[in-house]
Amino acid sequence: MSADLVLARRFARENAYAVFDSLDIAEATRLDYRARLLPFISFIENNQFNFNTFLEYKRYLRSRTDISVSTKGKLLTVARIFLKELSRQGLLPADITQNIKSFSQSRKHKKDGLSDAEVARLGKYLRSLPKTPENARLKAIISLLALQGLRQIEVVRLNVSDLHLARSVAYVQGKGRDDKEAVSLHPETVRLLRVYLASNKVADGALFTSNSNNSLRQRLTTRSVQRLVCEVFQKLGIAKSVHGLRHYFATKLIRTYEGDLLQVARYTRHSSISTLQVYFDDVQAEADLPRYYQTFENVKL
Repeated sequence: MSADLVLARRFARENAYAVFDSLDIAEATRLDYRARLLPFISFIENNQFNFNTFLEYKRYLRSRTDISVSTKGKLLTVARIFLKELSRQGLLPADITQNIKSFSQSRKHKKDGLSDAEVARLGKYLRSLPKTPENARLKAIISLLALQGLRQIEVVRLNVSDLHLARSVAYVQGKGRDDKEAVSLHPETVRLLRVYLASNKVADGALFTSNSNNSLRQRLTTRSVQRLVCEVFQKLGIAKSVHGLRHYFATKLIRTYEGDLLQVARYTRHSSISTLQVYFDDVQAEADLPRYYQTFENVKL
């Protein structure tokens, strides 16, 4: 192993997190990168660092059966960013990630959105809850996820000053965006936000804060949002992720607007129509199933 590679390995081990400090990324993204880099650091600790390390890491990830292709892709991407930055800073003599492809993934959604029946069951449950500040917060969060299609990070980034309820508008900092964009609020969302603000006596600062003793009044995290919503899903027997609410939101709009993806994109705020096309393909495939079933209805085996 060359002296340059020995230096790179030692730097990776001792200063891995510092590499991401020089990147022009959001703090939440930086923290995510650090967490996803740990498997790569462990890998180079246990293997000789050489010009094929990135390819060997990809082969190692491919061999793992305990994680999904999506997770493998994210881990490989973070390792790629890390190594490229080492090269850019002159700490690695060459970019060893060149000509190494990412994992190939299907563009079809692996996680289903909530069905109309599940959302109806969710609504019935929420309406049955006692009128407490905690339940008002839960309802407001779910309304932003289901009726506005907000991402979890967008929900926790909201401040009270971002709300203009008299005009039914919220200013949301979207995924990968530096500025905030106006989002039209559904009347039910406005109603639930008003109830939440009044019952929790929230007047400024972060819109949603923690009620736990350890982090009282601190901004709610995406992990906390996942926990709150998933607890409800488990009670109702809904085997879906929190992202299933955004999936429901997009799919419902596509059906209503009959495939007018440009109009749907105004509400979902997807930067690429190709992403919405995946939702549209799912809707079309589901609508075509009866014809497929009928084609073979007389075949008995």
